Amino acid sequence: MSRGQQLFRRFGVITVIAVYMLILVGGIVRSTGSGMGCPDWPKCFGQYIPPTHVSQLPENYKEIFAEKRRQKNVQLASFLQRLGYREKAEKILHDPTILIEQDFHPLKTWIEYINRLIGALIGIFILITAFGSLAYWKTDVTIPVLAWCSVFLVLFQAWIGAFVVSTNLIGWMVTLHMILALLLVSLLLYTLMRSYQGVFSPIDVQNVKRINGLFVICLIFSVIQIVLGTQVREKIDVVANLAISRNKWVESVGMVFYIHRSFSLLVLILNGYLVYELLKNSRQNTVLLKWSSALGVIIVIEIVSGAIMAYFAIPAFMQPLHLWLANIMFGVQFVILMITNYENFFLKQTIQHNLRKNA
Repeated sequence: MSRGQQLFRRFGVITVIAVYMLILVGGIVRSTGSGMGCPDWPKCFGQYIPPTHVSQLPENYKEIFAEKRRQKNVQLASFLQRLGYREKAEKILHDPTILIEQDFHPLKTWIEYINRLIGALIGIFILITAFGSLAYWKTDVTIPVLAWCSVFLVLFQAWIGAFVVSTNLIGWMVTLHMILALLLVSLLLYTLMRSYQGVFSPIDVQNVKRINGLFVICLIFSVIQIVLGTQVREKIDVVANLAISRNKWVESVGMVFYIHRSFSLLVLILNGYLVYELLKNSRQNTVLLKWSSALGVIIVIEIVSGAIMAYFAIPAFMQPLHLWLANIMFGVQFVILMITNYENFFLKQTIQHNLRKNA
């Protein structure tokens, strides 16, 4: 193995961790209500370094940035209409709440600005990872191809992020933003795992088809649960703006909260059964045992954090942690899926690639 390949692996791990830290910071932004702390993108109040006091802004700053967001929304609506989503396009153009501007709040502005700085740093990390992946160009071209796909996905995510701001954090845009984050994590994990060929040994897993079926179900249900969580988060934002007492937020959120809470029990049962099947059918492989145990612990902590939110008036510090754990759970599930199917995911593809190369 070359030194370039070793550096790629190490920096790839750092990049994945950094992406998860960005997800945590994004949760903090939402829990503090700072998502619209900067009413424009990529600048903040039209500046590369945002203001610290309202006196640094023009008196009609709300009208100025509302108009800028309106212009961007016209572009988004046109794009949606071409895709056939006319109803969503019309709502974006004619919903008056979308263009409501918040009063300048220096703390919220700087929380959102720091979030953007960290996002830009993560983008640089992913770009460096993509350049590092070129060390595999001659041995496994799929690795650099996927690494550069992650760069383009980050650029697309940033483009979507601009519309998340312009639409005033409209629910389905926030959900799309989160799903793209999960896709980015999956792409990075697969690329990184593929670079570890020769390090891991194939794991003898019995009943692998049944376990794979369980994996698919668990991953789908995890994504659904995360989407439900973003909808709960959206409802909480609405309730918080109504000046309702915090201890009444849960009952004010409505049915979506109770669906989300009940769904968590199903997620717990499915993943618990998955862990049981893995340990039973993998002959107690050390690597799989560690990852499966980690999944079990994360799920329990996630359920406990959800219970704390339900019974203790949704404490602000717990909201980003709850979302972060859900994303980590998804990532761990994906890693275990790759470990369980390591031979099919990686080794056979490499053998076929080498055969084609030498033909």
